[in-house]
Amino acid sequence: MGRVQDKVALITGGTAGIGYATAELIGQEGGKIAITDLRAVEGEASAQSLRDQGYDAIFIEQDVTIEARWPEVISAVVAKYGRLDIMVNNAGVAVQTDLEDADLAHWRFVNSVNMEAVFMGTQNAIKQMKLNGGGSIINISSIEGLVGDPRFGAYNASKGGVRLFSKSAALYCAEKKYNIRVNSLHPGFTKTPMVEDAVDMFSPDDAKRINREIAIGYMAESVDQAYGILFLASDESRYMTGTELVIDGGFTCH
Repeated sequence: MGRVQDKVALITGGTAGIGYATAELIGQEGGKIAITDLRAVEGEASAQSLRDQGYDAIFIEQDVTIEARWPEVISAVVAKYGRLDIMVNNAGVAVQTDLEDADLAHWRFVNSVNMEAVFMGTQNAIKQMKLNGGGSIINISSIEGLVGDPRFGAYNASKGGVRLFSKSAALYCAEKKYNIRVNSLHPGFTKTPMVEDAVDMFSPDDAKRINREIAIGYMAESVDQAYGILFLASDESRYMTGTELVIDGGFTCH
């Protein structure tokens, strides 16, 4: 207990899946939590559920693709808790398309959520964290930021971008001596609403292949990824920056 005692965390896409599981773990370990999401009703319910468990939590409605909203969200967190120590850029989308049929609007939508929002979240978190002596930024990429998938070209590009951008941001913060660490987390197939929707689009043969290629033999639970995020958020990972943490059950061993 107390691995992130009194630290303040902002988690985008925090109403379900990995984001909500992370909020619960940070609460269990003594942190204060702000979750954001597009869905106001679900967001308020999620924050209330966290408070019902005894955690200090608030919800802020946010479209992560809107640049002007980011300083407002950070300001709201600071107004409530006085600082920002942990930024988890978790909000994301996965849309399957045939490469030849995909249009530029699809490409831009996926990248606006998965990569551009990570840039804005990281940038605004740095501006605040440097004022309170440092922090940890965890950008959620994917195993598909490491390996390719024939049906998710825009998703591959966006998640690969998150990986390399995180390294650049880590070097920037180190150069500036901000005491801010930036790392990326790369989940494998995890039982979240987004992944379950994507898996539903796979053929039976694809589904069998995926299960066969997960060396451990089954999909992760959201909490498996949340434990990795908690580690990167805590001082236990104080010597880690600009690197990627892969939690995929051995999928990318092949």
